[in-house]
Amino acid sequence: MTENHHHEPFWRKYIFSVDHKVIGLQYAITAMVFLLFGFCLMLIMRWNLAYPGEFVPIVGKLLSEEGMLTPDGYNSFGAMHGTIMVFLGVVPLAVGGFGNYVLPIQIGAPDMAFPKLNMASYWSFFVGGVLMLASFFMPQGTASSGWTMYAPLSIIAETGETIWLFGMVFLITSSLLGSVNFIATVIQLRTNGLTWMRLPFFVWTQFVTAFLLLLAFPPLEAAAVFQLMDRLAGTSFFLPSGLYVGTEVLNVAGGGSPLLWQHLFWFLAHPEVYVLILPAMGIVAEVLANNTRKPLWGYRSMVYSVIFLGFMSFVVWAHHMFLTGMGTTMAAFFQTTTMIISIPSVIILSAMFISLWGGSIRFNTPMLFALGFLPMFGIGGLTGLPLGLASADIHLHDTYYVIGHFHYVVAPGTIFALFAGIYYWFPKVTGKKMNEGLGKIHFIGSFICMNGVFSPMFIQGLAGVSRRLYDGGTTYLHAQPVLQWNEFMTMSAIGLGLFQFFFIANLFISLAKGEKASSNPWDATTLEWAAAPSPPLPHVNFEKVPDVYHGPYEYSTNGNNNENRDFTPQHEAVKV
Repeated sequence: MTENHHHEPFWRKYIFSVDHKVIGLQYAITAMVFLLFGFCLMLIMRWNLAYPGEFVPIVGKLLSEEGMLTPDGYNSFGAMHGTIMVFLGVVPLAVGGFGNYVLPIQIGAPDMAFPKLNMASYWSFFVGGVLMLASFFMPQGTASSGWTMYAPLSIIAETGETIWLFGMVFLITSSLLGSVNFIATVIQLRTNGLTWMRLPFFVWTQFVTAFLLLLAFPPLEAAAVFQLMDRLAGTSFFLPSGLYVGTEVLNVAGGGSPLLWQHLFWFLAHPEVYVLILPAMGIVAEVLANNTRKPLWGYRSMVYSVIFLGFMSFVVWAHHMFLTGMGTTMAAFFQTTTMIISIPSVIILSAMFISLWGGSIRFNTPMLFALGFLPMFGIGGLTGLPLGLASADIHLHDTYYVIGHFHYVVAPGTIFALFAGIYYWFPKVTGKKMNEGLGKIHFIGSFICMNGVFSPMFIQGLAGVSRRLYDGGTTYLHAQPVLQWNEFMTMSAIGLGLFQFFFIANLFISLAKGEKASSNPWDATTLEWAAAPSPPLPHVNFEKVPDVYHGPYEYSTNGNNNENRDFTPQHEAVKV
């Protein structure tokens, strides 16, 4: 079977492939390119916040004739930065990249349940991404009403909003196709002996994430189509009556509700936060167990917490909307659910910290990024609690405090976990090791600079500085005592960008002349390491389909009385 596939034409083998590993790499490479682009947009915005109205180095002439970022340009960059980083970067890398590549091998499957559907999912994502980028080259520019696309501003804005909505429809379709595939694969294709409580924690997080995508995305897809109809067909799903634009009343049917868009958007967008963080938790769990050389503490509790987290993520969305005038009863309900949803996150994080206790910790690069994830996600989570209380949110809403909280979850949180995953599974994908020296420089520099970028945002937010200000707040009296932080954050962001060159160089150098890795260089127990070659075989993964005899993290055991080994692979039957 595998021999026949070696004779596939190039376009069938590497472009329109149905092999989950190739599709996973397509997702990962495309997502990392988008992440780099979104990061560059952030650098330009940060420069403008530190030095408003000044020439932007290197790319200034591309922005305007004067070489400055205009207020309209700032709005557009802000909207596209959020969209690109979340929908085109982190989610496709975490779910489409890692999920596609690793999950089938971890459950002993030859491929995803629906290989062609898998290919369609990637290309739908790719078309959506191209549409988003194409708006940069349109005369009217890109979307400019924020990544949340709040009505009615988004409906009366320029053509870029229409392209954004079309792109979003393709991206959501991609997620729906992928989520159905993940759910079917985990339920139907687990190998013999791989019961639910023997699944690696990474598989559990991807499984729950797939349900979140399947259930949360359709309302936003419907809402995107409705907003397109408002823009193109003269409907008024989200346009109220008597809306003034400038000094004139907008000639529309009216009767729509801008708040309806907010509800539909946040019904997706809060589960989306867990779509970002759950795969990250799964990656960190794999790396922690492997590098502490002991089982995950409280594995069952972590699994139940993930399932509960997935369920609760659907009933907290309106804590983003406390200032819309909802009644005290509704506010109290969403405050309560927000406090409740913090409990499973605390359980998972605590279990990870306890797992470190008494471990023979190996401080390699994947482990450093996994360890970096723990306090960073902790800060992100704890700073979110005040935003879940209406009384505190009144003062903190739409300030830089919100930006700091969200970015601590997504940037030093989720992205650190993704880096851990790249360093961890790189030998499996390529058969080569990454350079540890370059990896550690990348981690140390990124850790320092990440905190330099995002921690001052809490200071500015508590001082009342609003987000989305083109000039960073120079015209506001109350912002004056904290404006100096803008320059500090910008320099930290530039430093963060420079340290990513160590990662990029490491990737290419390791690919070209990296040290050859064995099939199981980490001495891991899960099937992708213990039973599959590096890289896994095309289309079938395994030379022989493995059976599973015990749980995923049998560390600190010597298996069949092998005194030279401190682990027992899942597919190895233990002799009594």
